[in-house]
Amino acid sequence: MDNYYYSAASHRILETAFGRDQIADATGLVNWQRAVKSEAELAMMRKAGQLTAHMHATLREGFREGRPKNELVAEVQAAGVAGLPGLAGDYPAIAPIAPSGLEASASHITWNDRKLARGETTYFEVSGCYHRYHCPASRTLFLGEVPADIRRAEEAVLQAIEDAFAAARPGLACEDVAACVYDSFARAGYVKANRTGYPIGLSYPPDWGERTMSLRPGDTTLLEENMTFHLMPGLWTPDWGVAITESFVVTPDGAQPLADIPRALVVKG
Repeated sequence: MDNYYYSAASHRILETAFGRDQIADATGLVNWQRAVKSEAELAMMRKAGQLTAHMHATLREGFREGRPKNELVAEVQAAGVAGLPGLAGDYPAIAPIAPSGLEASASHITWNDRKLARGETTYFEVSGCYHRYHCPASRTLFLGEVPADIRRAEEAVLQAIEDAFAAARPGLACEDVAACVYDSFARAGYVKANRTGYPIGLSYPPDWGERTMSLRPGDTTLLEENMTFHLMPGLWTPDWGVAITESFVVTPDGAQPLADIPRALVVKG
């Protein structure tokens, strides 16, 4: 019943054909069956991760003062589709997220044609896509000398990733992974209590999340080996945002990233 492409007209046709009492709501059934990935699926997600890393490398190279952001986004998107030798890209399920300055105080904002300016954080959330498998990752960039409060936030986010990765093993509950992030931020002097991640894998627009589990308080679903998530321990203030995120697979030794992308704040003069 809760599906982007299941219309009221489709439901009426089924009710007419089979009768209302013969129809059962199977929302999420297929997604839950996809929660644990096969080795073949993980291989495709790692290829998507290679494309994501390529997109972020293109972003780091092209990020400069005065450049209209839509031009940079076009270049990054083209890199994800053109891909790498022997590795062609596909269109991702979500458009690039690319807010700057005050816009970066909120999440899920796309680009505009404003020129990149000094003194602003810009975070880009993009994903390579290989045979419909995704590997999203956010990185934050800055033009000019980085203020102390943004450096402090960067350090806190990086530590939260390390703490969550060390804890994310089979048998741990989703809410326990979230608690690791909250506790890490608390030690750095921040308060954060919103969702810190969600499962990912194969998807079409408008979402690359699987809409099953959630790394947040109250979700007691236990992690299993080869589950895959997008961990997103960002920090947002009324004036700026710092988002550094990772897609990972659950292993007996903790979380393993699915892409190799430098995490540190990208700074250009």
